[in-house]
Amino acid sequence: MDPGSQPPPEDDAAFFGQPKGLLTLSGLEVWERFSFLGMQAILVLYFADSVANEGMGMSAGTAASVSAAYGTLVYLVSVAGGWLADRMLGSYRAVLWGGILIACGHYSMAVPTATMTWVGLGLISAGTGLLKPNVATMVGKLYRTEDERRDAGFALYYMAINIGAFAGPLITGWLGDHKGWHWGFSAAAIGMTFGLIQYVMGRRHLAGRKHAAEFALAPDAMRRAVRLIVVGVVAVAVVAALAAAVGWLTMDRFVDVLTLISVIAPVVYFAVMFRSPRVTAEERGRLRPYIVLFLASTVFNFILFQAYSTMMLLAASNAETTILGFDFPASWYASALGAFEVGLAPFVAALWVRMGHRQPHASNKIAIGVVLGGLSFLLMVLPTSGHSGDDYLMSAWWIVGSYFLLGLGDILLETSGMSATTKLAPVAFSSQTMSLWFLSLALANGIQAQTVKLYDDVSKPAYFGVNGAIAVAAGLAVMAAAPWLRRTMHPVH
Repeated sequence: MDPGSQPPPEDDAAFFGQPKGLLTLSGLEVWERFSFLGMQAILVLYFADSVANEGMGMSAGTAASVSAAYGTLVYLVSVAGGWLADRMLGSYRAVLWGGILIACGHYSMAVPTATMTWVGLGLISAGTGLLKPNVATMVGKLYRTEDERRDAGFALYYMAINIGAFAGPLITGWLGDHKGWHWGFSAAAIGMTFGLIQYVMGRRHLAGRKHAAEFALAPDAMRRAVRLIVVGVVAVAVVAALAAAVGWLTMDRFVDVLTLISVIAPVVYFAVMFRSPRVTAEERGRLRPYIVLFLASTVFNFILFQAYSTMMLLAASNAETTILGFDFPASWYASALGAFEVGLAPFVAALWVRMGHRQPHASNKIAIGVVLGGLSFLLMVLPTSGHSGDDYLMSAWWIVGSYFLLGLGDILLETSGMSATTKLAPVAFSSQTMSLWFLSLALANGIQAQTVKLYDDVSKPAYFGVNGAIAVAAGLAVMAAAPWLRRTMHPVH
């Protein structure tokens, strides 16, 4: 890598023993998560609220399904974001332009019309697809492969992310509840703007910040790619508009199409990487265990993302919104998840540093995370059982306890998963392999977009119990595969 694109040597341990560039990237993610999850905490409630209250008037199941479909689209676009960074823009500019699109999307959603809501969600999807995989890749570039600080660094990075995840729903939720949904979306827009400002100001601390992509296309190929991208985007937009105009492209069909793509895309992507001549035999061998991690991530995030859909709907309809005499909006439950992750992440990071080579293998950390995710849903079987109707109210502590388990599982799985991805990635597909990790999130949302349709049709104990039991079984299966994973995941430990 060009030495001129490296941060100053004194940056290497300037942020709690970590590279100073981690502070810049973590700061960006604080504000990106503030905006993204702040908006997501009220999105399903906005969809389900009546038109008279400036909502979209959807049923609970439809609102959860459309919200999940939006999440699917966000992470599907991350594949294009990784490719654009590797071949055209470079990571720094991909993240910058992604942030700009996200901010424009939130400003669009602040306009109180249904049309601008859909425009805003489209812009946020495109921007997040550019930003998310490439920020995580830039964090990985701050460390050498054998640097034992890497997992701890990702844990601190994830803690910073969850400061935004904690603060975002507090602000947007209060504004949505007291002023109107579009006031909440406005707060998300301002937050993303702050994130962009600090990212540009701290760019000198980042590794690989040069303008050119690391594996840039040749000039002729670059021009062809730009033409194809422009023509493709226009063609898709025209076809979608015509299909909607004749009544074929309904919301249900759009959700189904996204789910289908979320299943096909990772299969195709793995096939491309396995067959690429630029991937060595050694790198190909490390991709095989990565498939197991991919599936584990899918199962866990299927549970995690419902913290912002079915769990939010459950909290709004069947949970008390008072703790110790203090009343709060139902959307504030989403902040509990971020609060637990902020509080627990430093202890997890310190534990891994203290244990050094004795810490559990990455695959076991991920497996434990999946089990905890399943237990968070199984816990909800207890307060939702034994009621003759749907007019009961459970204690707020049930939701809080579920989010505690989910938050701890998220720290274990996401930090280890993202860290392992940066180690297992083939050199020629570095940003795109991180995109593949985010494709597991797209698949989780795609599956969720279908299953949440059952939320209105089955009992709550059955819904949470079956989904939770499947997740626990998946985590135990990963534990059983641990000996093979340890052998095949070198240099991951």
